[in-house]
Amino acid sequence: MSYNNILTQFDNGVTTITINRPTKLNALNKETIAELHEAFKAADNDSETKVIILTGSGEKAFVAGADISEFADFNVEEGADLAAKGQELLFDFVENLSTPVIAAVNGFALGGGLELAMSCHIRVASDNAKMGLPEVSLGVIPGYGGTQRLPQLVGKGRAMEMIMTAGMITAEQALNYGLVNHVVAHDQLLEFGMGIAAKIMKNSPKAIGKAIEVINAGFKTGVNGYVAEIEGFGYCFGTEDFKEGTTAFLEKRKAAFTGE
Repeated sequence: MSYNNILTQFDNGVTTITINRPTKLNALNKETIAELHEAFKAADNDSETKVIILTGSGEKAFVAGADISEFADFNVEEGADLAAKGQELLFDFVENLSTPVIAAVNGFALGGGLELAMSCHIRVASDNAKMGLPEVSLGVIPGYGGTQRLPQLVGKGRAMEMIMTAGMITAEQALNYGLVNHVVAHDQLLEFGMGIAAKIMKNSPKAIGKAIEVINAGFKTGVNGYVAEIEGFGYCFGTEDFKEGTTAFLEKRKAAFTGE
């Protein structure tokens, strides 16, 4: 499938999705959100894709925010609809994919860009990255899950400060806060992400997908994460990957997982 705003590339089990609007600092507009949904859906449905890496084109920005020109004149109902559809199509969709998603954050990740990175399962940042949720400086709040995911990752106090000051933090601060997993030189970012992907791909896709589901369950209102874990643990015993993994261990060989 061809896209206007993103690029996709498959290599050795990894699909890399690149947001490609460099003249707009890769800002998210409706079309880009729709294209990202389709690209993530296609990669998740592709049995050859074991890991997805998401990044932005150029050296300046991962995603510098949403395209404000699209919603500057919206009313209350239109604003709420914008947030609801965006979360459904992209942010919640990415968070709940069974295929692991690594955000390779190069440069600015602001507003919707940081919210997109936070919806990914793992975040790696270049040393020149800057992150923040500046929405209150526009008279609005984060609308793509930022008020919920940021406190989960960095704690309520730091999230309150980041959101209320509308300020940016450096990659090193993001690492100290637990907002990103690793910080590396810009020219090593994708290679480092590929290294994490290679480690993930040694393991059972079926178990990884179930682990993502169960970890997310623990952050959902009204869901008992421990019960979800027990059910997920039992589920794994009925998979071919479990049979292969335990047999390989007992036979002292490397497992050849099929994702079944």
